[in-house]
Amino acid sequence: MADKALSTKHLLGIKYITREDIALIFETAKEFKQVINRPIKKVPSLRDITIANLFFENSTRTKLSFELAEKRLSADVINFSSSSSSVKKGETLLDTVNNILSMKVDMVVMRHPAPGAPMFLSKHIDASIINAGDGTHEHPTQALLDAFSMQEAIGDLTGKRIVIVGDITHSRVALSNIYCLQKLGAEVMVSGPPTLIPQDIGALGVRVEYDVKKALEWCDIANVLRIQLERQNIKYIPSLREYSAYYGIDKRLLDSISKKITIMHPGPINRGVELSSDVADSDQSIILQQVENGVAIRMAVLFLVAGLKQ
Repeated sequence: MADKALSTKHLLGIKYITREDIALIFETAKEFKQVINRPIKKVPSLRDITIANLFFENSTRTKLSFELAEKRLSADVINFSSSSSSVKKGETLLDTVNNILSMKVDMVVMRHPAPGAPMFLSKHIDASIINAGDGTHEHPTQALLDAFSMQEAIGDLTGKRIVIVGDITHSRVALSNIYCLQKLGAEVMVSGPPTLIPQDIGALGVRVEYDVKKALEWCDIANVLRIQLERQNIKYIPSLREYSAYYGIDKRLLDSISKKITIMHPGPINRGVELSSDVADSDQSIILQQVENGVAIRMAVLFLVAGLKQ
């Protein structure tokens, strides 16, 4: 498979990789997508590699996707969940990881509630680190699978218009998407309630539109984010019902704009809040393709990061 290499031994965030890295990941993911659609879905690519999945925060979709990707590549996998671990007993992040590394682990896939935790680790341990989400900072593999899915839907993203709708302030997906889409030449807009859009986001070179209908008229693709109530320690919106009335996307709203756009959502969806079921399940939605592409993208990332270890 791909004989080229990434410019880095880790995947800490989209901010730290190049456009060439993204193109290489996509090229590799296309090959792995063929693998996972054939009768025998496993390849021996990472047969001698041991990967530790360290999830210090709850996750279902991302964790399952990484685990499936690792098993498809024939890696040895260790799963670690902080909710049932010695972290509860006061052990530090570094202690936990060093104990796991003493078991001769080659790669760590980590989700952590503290922004910057994967960067901190990468400076202190030898294993390659893949960031599976750090607080409200970055979620690089989600941005890669989103952009890969967009390319499949509408082709080259240069000059294309992408709007990210919803809770931008609390979303690591939004920041990673902005970095990734801009590196691929797309124009990016954010839309949502003023309380959920950072005041200084314009410094990243994105447009801001508080009227969701105007944002949908402008874009080619709308990537709709989940309202992250678990990250909101104060009320940023009066109620989910009010959010849905002003910023939720339903079939009536989609049909009222002058063109057909593509709808995405990183999941899990709050049906009837961000998206109505008739939009989530419509032919304009590529949400299930995103899930399938998630495994292929994560296989590509694991394979390419491990390539620097072999």
